[in-house]
Amino acid sequence: MAIDRHLKLLLLALSAMFAQQTFASIGRGLPAVVAPVVIADLHLDAAWLGTYFSLSALAALTFQLGCGSFLIRHGALRLSQVALVMLAIGLAAGASGHVLLFIVSAVIGGGGAAVSTPASSHLLGRYCPPRIAPLIYSIKQTAVPAGLLLGGLLGPALTLWTGWRGTLLIAAAACLVLVLLLQPLRREFDSDREPTRRFRMKDFGTTLGTVTATRELRTLSMACFAFNGLQTVFTAYFIIFLTQHGQDLAAAGALFSLTMLVAVPCRILWGWLGSGIVAPRLMMSVLAFGMAASTALLGLSGEGWPLWAIGATGIVLSATAMSWHGVLLAETARLAPDNMHGAATGGVLSFGQVGAFLMPLAYSLCLSATGSHGVGFIVSGVPALLVAVALLRGGGDEERARREVAAAA
Repeated sequence: MAIDRHLKLLLLALSAMFAQQTFASIGRGLPAVVAPVVIADLHLDAAWLGTYFSLSALAALTFQLGCGSFLIRHGALRLSQVALVMLAIGLAAGASGHVLLFIVSAVIGGGGAAVSTPASSHLLGRYCPPRIAPLIYSIKQTAVPAGLLLGGLLGPALTLWTGWRGTLLIAAAACLVLVLLLQPLRREFDSDREPTRRFRMKDFGTTLGTVTATRELRTLSMACFAFNGLQTVFTAYFIIFLTQHGQDLAAAGALFSLTMLVAVPCRILWGWLGSGIVAPRLMMSVLAFGMAASTALLGLSGEGWPLWAIGATGIVLSATAMSWHGVLLAETARLAPDNMHGAATGGVLSFGQVGAFLMPLAYSLCLSATGSHGVGFIVSGVPALLVAVALLRGGGDEERARREVAAAA
């Protein structure tokens, strides 16, 4: 009976966090989908988009480093609701079209999207058996490409119907509706909260210290830096890249959605393989090599490349750069100290936000200097190549560590 209840709670938690992460993904990715229209309407340079996403990543870094105490004090579900409210505010600010409010949009929206993953990891960590954690976390993280897929399909259609401002406002309203729908679940899912916990400035250092204290978590942090940075570049610039190759917004959005569709089963597949068939470190190394190879091909694509070739390369990039999350997050949760799943996840992801801050800026500089997207894609794939080699070299150490954990259990 207790097992049945635990399973039901796990499935309910997974469903709730899947919905929350889907909306968070839509809220964070929608500005990139409507970016070509915004740039044309406001007469902006395409390199501006990299600055927007870099500001968003900088805010995400701050929020993820500081969310540990709020997570413990208020609970994972409440923090998930707060994240959705922040996303709604960010989308509404961006809909104004004012430059200063675009900054507010990047900061508030980026911060809201950032705390969603630590909150969901903390909640699932309470109910998920370690043996199937890579699969469960991968299923949960398929919400990210699912949200981007929906954004790529619905964003252009809504933009034609209501304009880009109306599209952002509709997404903001949807986030607020989900906040209300999640409220009945709070009593159970926030039952572990500690109301006496206070925020302290040293929490930033504590979160970082959680992941820098061990070599395994440091390695995962560096992997997250490369992977998340490349993911941000891909989601920020792929649609603009396609429109500059002669595609209209609807066609570019449809192809972007197709690449995101591939990421959904791939996340589950990599999570299933990482649950015992393939060592997680080796799994991530293979994915990193795929990221580096596909970005190199995308960078070398020229005006004469057929759309199917660009689409196929984008699909490979999505299957790798958009599909690593479940394996990495499950490993982070496995290696985290007791009752520190959310803090450890936030710490590892904070390095990912550094990558998401620096790599779009580097891409923007390359685009401004050369006028071409090719160099930016190639440069963005270099960290993934370095991480792939590092993970491959450390595979033996991880296997020994896994055997020690299994023996201890």
